[in-house]
Amino acid sequence: MAQEAQNSVRGRPARSQSFAVVRPEPEDESENIQNIKVPGGFRRDFLRRTAESPAPDSRQTGSRTASAVSKAVKPPPQLFTNNFIEFLTLYGHFAGEELEEDDEVLEPDEYFSSDAYGDADDEEEFGESSALLGTPGRRKRKHKTAAGKGTSSAMNAALLLLKSFVGTGVLFLPRAFLNGGMLFSSLVLLGMASISYLCFILLGETKKHIDASFGDIGGVLYGKWMRAAILGSLVLSQVGFVSAYTVFTAENLQAFVLAVTNCRTYIDIKWMILMQIIVFLPLSLIRDISKLGFTALIADAFILLGLIYLFYYDIYTIAAPNFKLDITLFNPSSWTLLIGTAIFTFEGVGLIIPIQDGMKHPQKFPFVLFVVMIIITVLFSAAGIVSYAAYGSKTKTVVLLNLPQDDRTVNGVQFLYSVAILLSTPLQLFPAIRILETSLFSRSGKYNPYIKWQKNAFRFFLVFVCALIAWGGAGDLDKFVSLVGSFACVPLVYVYPPMLHLKAVARTTRQRVIDYLIIVFGAVGCVYTTVLTVQQWAGGSVHEPGYCDA
Repeated sequence: MAQEAQNSVRGRPARSQSFAVVRPEPEDESENIQNIKVPGGFRRDFLRRTAESPAPDSRQTGSRTASAVSKAVKPPPQLFTNNFIEFLTLYGHFAGEELEEDDEVLEPDEYFSSDAYGDADDEEEFGESSALLGTPGRRKRKHKTAAGKGTSSAMNAALLLLKSFVGTGVLFLPRAFLNGGMLFSSLVLLGMASISYLCFILLGETKKHIDASFGDIGGVLYGKWMRAAILGSLVLSQVGFVSAYTVFTAENLQAFVLAVTNCRTYIDIKWMILMQIIVFLPLSLIRDISKLGFTALIADAFILLGLIYLFYYDIYTIAAPNFKLDITLFNPSSWTLLIGTAIFTFEGVGLIIPIQDGMKHPQKFPFVLFVVMIIITVLFSAAGIVSYAAYGSKTKTVVLLNLPQDDRTVNGVQFLYSVAILLSTPLQLFPAIRILETSLFSRSGKYNPYIKWQKNAFRFFLVFVCALIAWGGAGDLDKFVSLVGSFACVPLVYVYPPMLHLKAVARTTRQRVIDYLIIVFGAVGCVYTTVLTVQQWAGGSVHEPGYCDA
């Protein structure tokens, strides 16, 4: 009512507050009626009915109509993809947020389309503050949801989940086990996996009630502040990942240079970080994410190669006759660093919504996710336990540096792994770029060079920000990774999903109690671990002896 009164004062026609939601194909007539009521629903229903039953009185007309509809309504993409980049290429969204840059020119009949100009809750809408003819007003954000009904099997979804969770973060776990202690770290990792699984399920259940992106679900239930908070956390987490991976690559490349030159050439980590900008800057200008696909198979192959070789050498070290176990069960001085690193490793909430949408039978998603969480928990625990047992108190933040640096095979694995992460890091930055661009820029730059170069300058600025953050965190990579997990990832997994579930789904006292407990756990854990991590970081760094140290 307040909005209607405000619009009347401005001289605008009053409009109701609503939000546009793209629903799946209706199962019955009553649901079909509800779908028609939403903006753009009548047109979508007409196309669907035309595709299902073309006009019987004219075969040629029906054939042409069916052909036109088949072009307009594209079949949903398959979920079984070769890599994470191909997945983003097909679905075009991360956590339900649109990643593709909308540079097309609207046709005249699309100027007033709610699909083209976003939902009715936007502050400014074409038709209310601009002329009826001429250049359209401010271009609105579009909410992108899964395209139609999914077609993937449970096995395909499980494979994609596995490839999405297993990444570079697993190499930080051995150092995390050193920080937490063997027994404590194993129990915490199991507990984090259990709570993460529950939060993923809560988000999936909420998605069934409100068919929108992660951020838009928050906006629908709590308002624009919640949407901004969710998107802000997504941006912070992706920027944190990029910065951490930049340091990871810099340390591996530094070790590689020292090894191949027999310690005669030393390049400081900070210069290694700046050198990576040469690669990041041109890749950050790519608008079509499919053009980043050439790096995906390289990254997948070398991550797998690095893990296999790491496990082989760990077992070889433990089996040596003179091996001595050097571990602690609990480390009271640095156990909080384990929490953030574990969350950093398990963080994959941005993929829950699109993967569930892509399944042919979404009701099987909880079981598929349960099996995948068991597999990755066993894998992560094994990586931490075996590597920590092999190297004990000498375990480095990047565990690949514990391998013999005078071994040419190790040098080759380090180099290839570094190159793979270097080329795939821009993919991690892509969601952050698109989310921020959508918020900061209201117009496309395809036909406006001035706007295009404004966006290019912004992308360059964001790359330099990531490099600056990496520069600051280079001295204590384990604390930096823990800080990213504690401050950015904990709210995404343990705070926002139960808050959304509480308001949209929870009806019984038991459901509400569980949601409240998880919210409190997430909020307290975020603040407590973040504060302690910052305090330890401020207390000074501990030098890790390198290959060339006497």
